[in-house]
Amino acid sequence: MATIATSGPSEASTAKPWYRILYVQVLIAIVLGAVVGWLWPGLATNDWIKALGDGFIKLIKMVIAPIIFCTVVSGISHIQDASKVGRVGVKALFYFEIVSTFALILGLIMGNLFQIGHGLAAKPDAAAVASYVKQAEAQKSVDFVLNIIPDSVFGAFARGDILQVLLFAILFGFALMAMGERGARLRDIIDDSAHAVFGVISIVMKAAPVGAFGAMAFTIGKFGPAALGNLIGLIGLFYGTAALFVVLVLGLIARVMGFSIFKFIAYIKDELLIVLGTSSSESALPQLMEKLERLGCSKPVVGLVVPTGYSFNLDGTNIYMTLATLFIAQALGVDLTFGQQLTILIVAMLTSKGASGVTGAGFITLAATLTVVNPALVPGMAIVFSIDKFMSEVRALTNITGNGIAAVFVSWWEGELDHAKLYANLNKQIDPSDVETAITTG
Repeated sequence: MATIATSGPSEASTAKPWYRILYVQVLIAIVLGAVVGWLWPGLATNDWIKALGDGFIKLIKMVIAPIIFCTVVSGISHIQDASKVGRVGVKALFYFEIVSTFALILGLIMGNLFQIGHGLAAKPDAAAVASYVKQAEAQKSVDFVLNIIPDSVFGAFARGDILQVLLFAILFGFALMAMGERGARLRDIIDDSAHAVFGVISIVMKAAPVGAFGAMAFTIGKFGPAALGNLIGLIGLFYGTAALFVVLVLGLIARVMGFSIFKFIAYIKDELLIVLGTSSSESALPQLMEKLERLGCSKPVVGLVVPTGYSFNLDGTNIYMTLATLFIAQALGVDLTFGQQLTILIVAMLTSKGASGVTGAGFITLAATLTVVNPALVPGMAIVFSIDKFMSEVRALTNITGNGIAAVFVSWWEGELDHAKLYANLNKQIDPSDVETAITTG
């Protein structure tokens, strides 16, 4: 099987001065952006400053569709057993539903334990969230399923619709697989195209610090520290719940596979910092896929699990929906029965499907959830509207970490996880001759 791999910034990090390391540059840019936004809000909210962050995200989104297409087609077309693709897909969906349920339940538990919404003096403004509610009302299950099928292949690529591109890539991959040797030349072209697209990503990533600076400066400049106000408790609780989920739930899954969640987080720190600066988990998708392959995950698994996970495995969004729903109900003095909270769990499981990692998607799915559970709660969305931006970063960070662990787990479940690569990358201090010993001892 051909392997798509490029040398990421982490590989060369040890040979570079600290100020030339990508994640250090992004971290410095985030801090500078926050300072500029705080001290000079007028400058920070300038359209050109905002364009720095928006432009970087657009540069990344520009190549997401081609990368997903090339990666998925290449992975499937090189598989000899067609049933393997279906098996991987079923395992991935099963994993997504189980882990998503844990995320939703954890949000409900924390929301009930720390009822920080009670006594909050907030005046909801239904007009402020009307556009989100309108989008949520149109988000029906049957529409979501039909929307997976593109009106045209070119339209799917033009819009950058991940699920539509994924569907066509899967079908194209199977068709190429069925061609056998006759498709060898086309497979080579697709593999080479993937290398070229990853080369584009390497160039674009050099602008990551600029994008992170612009996005953070505009956010702080527009909302300001005062935007937190009395809602600091919700932000803190959400941050804590997301951290608890990553450490306990994802940490336990990582431990089952024999590694520490903290070492995994350190391994993808470049991608996490990019997400932190841009508030979009999609901005790090191409690099994450490449790094997971380098970590020892099977390429077909990465090609199927990660893109699919961006619609079906949004752990951070799930936590946000249940926690925010309870918070709004408490703030408005609406008592939710156990049955209604159970309804939140079921409805949120459905409405979260199809939400991407782009800022604002979590707010739209929250509107869909509230509309079904209790329409009286919809006007209360304005209570969290002003601080949604401050929670979107953690939603995106949790989502990308969850999708990374999902790809490793499904590879492990399939028996296609290269443990030697896994330990060598997560434990840089281990001598290569000791890798086998590390694997044996777990």
